[in-house]
Amino acid sequence: MFIRTQICIIGAGPAGAAAALQLDRLGIPSTIVDKAVFPRDKVCGDGLSGKAITGLERIDAAIVERFRQQSFVRESWSVSFIAPSRVDMNMAYAPLVRNNEKLAPSFVCKRVDFDNFLVEELKHSANVTLHEGVNISAYTLTPEGYELRDKARDITILADLVIVANGAHSQFSKEVAGFKMEPKHNAAGLRVYYDGIEDLKTDGAIELHFLYSVLPGYLWIFPLPNGEANVGVGMLTQAVTKKRINLKKLLQDTIQHDPVLQKRFKNAVVKSTIDGYGLPFGSKIRSLSGDRYMLIGDAGFLIDPFSGEGIGNGIYSGRLAAMQAKEAISRNDYSRNCLVEYDQRLYKSLGTELKLSHRLQQLVKYPRLLNWLMKLGANNKQVNELITCMFYDIDIRKKLAKPSFYFKLLFNKP
Repeated sequence: MFIRTQICIIGAGPAGAAAALQLDRLGIPSTIVDKAVFPRDKVCGDGLSGKAITGLERIDAAIVERFRQQSFVRESWSVSFIAPSRVDMNMAYAPLVRNNEKLAPSFVCKRVDFDNFLVEELKHSANVTLHEGVNISAYTLTPEGYELRDKARDITILADLVIVANGAHSQFSKEVAGFKMEPKHNAAGLRVYYDGIEDLKTDGAIELHFLYSVLPGYLWIFPLPNGEANVGVGMLTQAVTKKRINLKKLLQDTIQHDPVLQKRFKNAVVKSTIDGYGLPFGSKIRSLSGDRYMLIGDAGFLIDPFSGEGIGNGIYSGRLAAMQAKEAISRNDYSRNCLVEYDQRLYKSLGTELKLSHRLQQLVKYPRLLNWLMKLGANNKQVNELITCMFYDIDIRKKLAKPSFYFKLLFNKP
């Protein structure tokens, strides 16, 4: 089979779907391929930040309205940071106000359901052609465009422009863009589902436990509908390697022996296997584009270094790549010099936040400082905003670039 297309998106996860949906709303046709057949699972923390919701709204508010009505979605109104000292810093999210109605800004939703929801949106978009079960394994740059091949199924796609969204282990990112796993900019994570954990907060709060036993990482509990919860642990790959940590054993031992968690999990039932995944952080600036391609989402190593959240940045980057694709088409210019404008816009939008998130990540190495920060955050608006901005999209990100913000933070001014 031979397919000729102006834009080919590799990967139909949140980043790729966002790019295709934005192109569709711009009236630009695209072909999107994914090696999986949906629905399919994706190992993840399952948290959908306000940044993800806002990003989808900017593409089409009707998508978010449909998503809110799904039975597999749970609203989340706050985040709890549990310090090594056990100080619980619970911070409420500001609601989204739409037509004078206050709506939840954040959700918890299994990736198998969220990704399938987005794929269904793609199937109902007039300018999107979706091919499932297509595994692109060869890339050749020609004068006419990128030649993409699924050798096993004898499928060839020739595209003027390629938007790469096939995840943290993208072959394209490694072989063409030259990305490599760097232990100090990468984390290892494990996820397992439980049913029946006690004392989950009624507002759907996500929990991040920075316990002494799991530092320099953290353990999370994200409540799902019907009493289930996504439970996991994440830690910098550098630390895992250096300390020879068995993350699976660490997760199990913490749940079984931590005095607080032990009580909460005493009647809990394991509902899945323990699955692992890698998190390439956006804690350094990388080149995200080249001749006839742009990298988005996890394929662009854009995961938040502190929260570990990648969906929001994936949707943002997908939308920005689609806008740049429109510009490239109008100029008939798919060169590196044109597409680098995508890099510039993305880092202008997310760069300051990613740097601050990286600095917060470094605090995990220092338990006393982390205890102090958590205690301070309960009473200091600036610290509260600094941390919660990593979980939902508000105007705080504009404040982060202003020196006055840090003056208030340091001197505890309201």
